[in-house]
Amino acid sequence: MRLRLAVTVAVLAAVALGQQPQRQERLVRLPSRGTRGAVAGGSEYATEAGMRVYHHGGNAVDAGVATMLAAAVVEFSHFGWGGEAPILVRTRDGKVHAIAGVGTMPKLATAQFFRDHKVTENEMVSPPEAGGMKNWVPVAGILPALVPGMVEAALVTLREYGTKSFAEIVQPAIELADGFPVDEMRVHAIVNSMKYLEAWPDSKRTFLPNGRPPQPGDIFRQADLARTLRAMVDAEKRAAAGGANRGKAIDAVRDFFYRGEIAHRIDAFSKTHNGLLRYEDMAAFRLEPEDAVSTTFKGYTVYKPGFWSQGPSMIEALNILEGYDVQALKFNSADYIHTLVEALKLAYADRDTYYGDPKFNKIPTETLLSKEYAAERRKLIGPQASLEFRPGKIGDKPMQHPFYADIQRYEIPDALMAKDTTCVDAIDKDGVAFSATPSGAWMPSYLAGDTGIALTQRAQSFLLVPGHPNELGPGKRPRVTLSPTLVTAPDHTVIALSTPGGDNQDQSLMQVLFNSIFFGMNAEFAVEAGRFQTEHLVSSFDNHAMSPGTLLLDERTAPAVIAELQRRKHIVDIRSRYASGAAPVIIRFWPTGLIEAGADPYYYRAAQSW
Repeated sequence: MRLRLAVTVAVLAAVALGQQPQRQERLVRLPSRGTRGAVAGGSEYATEAGMRVYHHGGNAVDAGVATMLAAAVVEFSHFGWGGEAPILVRTRDGKVHAIAGVGTMPKLATAQFFRDHKVTENEMVSPPEAGGMKNWVPVAGILPALVPGMVEAALVTLREYGTKSFAEIVQPAIELADGFPVDEMRVHAIVNSMKYLEAWPDSKRTFLPNGRPPQPGDIFRQADLARTLRAMVDAEKRAAAGGANRGKAIDAVRDFFYRGEIAHRIDAFSKTHNGLLRYEDMAAFRLEPEDAVSTTFKGYTVYKPGFWSQGPSMIEALNILEGYDVQALKFNSADYIHTLVEALKLAYADRDTYYGDPKFNKIPTETLLSKEYAAERRKLIGPQASLEFRPGKIGDKPMQHPFYADIQRYEIPDALMAKDTTCVDAIDKDGVAFSATPSGAWMPSYLAGDTGIALTQRAQSFLLVPGHPNELGPGKRPRVTLSPTLVTAPDHTVIALSTPGGDNQDQSLMQVLFNSIFFGMNAEFAVEAGRFQTEHLVSSFDNHAMSPGTLLLDERTAPAVIAELQRRKHIVDIRSRYASGAAPVIIRFWPTGLIEAGADPYYYRAAQSW
């Protein structure tokens, strides 16, 4: 009776706050709350690494980097050491910085090389989807490998904004590489990737010990990776013993990885296996913190990574939605879903038309981020669903949307949309915040010899459309979907949130954010509530399929809402909460000093607080 009363009170409070839950369901779990620090991510192994750092006096950046490095060991189904990690950091002084943890394409790579290359069976995870581009980059094997971006991003972030040594931060990851009880998710990923792993000797040796997949609960060991991580620690210790301060000692780890032994071994492996990645590509890769892009929205300031990511699309969508009373639309009503989806369609059309590596393109950033431009775009939202791709016409010679390039048209399957990524967020008692979306080097993992480093497949996010800002090119970064988020308010509220989900990331994050700031949901309620997703975009993966007008709704959506959206010409499909296409986490630092974290339970996210 007491439990029933508590649930009823929670539901009544939700209704009073305007949440209008789709069904009167209790939370799968309560939020994690503390006052000293919190971390959220893709697995308990990873978040436990972050908590260990908090308990030893580290700040949110230390905890976030430790969580990310541990995730690169245990979440190998979704992310590995050769992958990417865009990062946002808020420092104690309130400034927000971005670290563009995305590697560059090898200098030997050209768009024409890939246009001429016939994708083989072991270079694709599934047959090409109709509705995508005629020419595309392989999604498996060694050819889609970029320079590893995560390691440099982690080390630069730690050096600039952390307090601990690399040795202290990476210790949990080393212990996990020595062996951890593997879970069902990872075993499933290995089983599904066996045909690739069996063809790649170094990967087979690690992921198929004794020639077979591990069983859940087996102690899974990555001896080569553990040896590489210890060698990186040794590089730091040698520098410190020679008189280097903390920052210079961390730089010694960067040099060891990118300009030393590891780079040479990756170079040798790539040459032997007909890859394009070379030592010179590794040696030239250096990151420096940069400014995040941002907007103000209903009293909050929202920060995202730059136009090398899809992050600015959320900025544009928020600017478009600024002209609406979001709360008055009512949570997950037909008006709410329709309005948000139509704003997202416009933002994604601009993403797919204008975004690319800013070092290689003159992107109309001021226009795309401006409130005035958003006000003009807002006028395009009508009472019916748009079934066209409508990028803005910017400049004297507006770019062409890829839909009008050489394509075949079919629907995008959910498996193609989701891809594999993880998420890491941390906030401490001083309001220092860390948000990252680590990804790449997922299963099937192509290990670079005995380094234990899985190489990324991220080059598939390039287009092969001549003249497009995201056209593949030597030394260039692909426009990625990875999109961490930080939000602040004048009352000292700080929110960190991120999610896997590919093209769905900013859609999901915007909904979770609105759940938190407009509909009074606690951190766990915000991530457990039903979400919707538009597929009216150019997929950032495989052969870049497109599904105009398609709208995926949560199974808990009210039947009357579904019917009304169909009447408005949305092409509706219903999916389970367990297949939402994203798996977000959120941490909110309240002005009272409360730190509250929530993690999507439907895809095994984890959150811990102290």
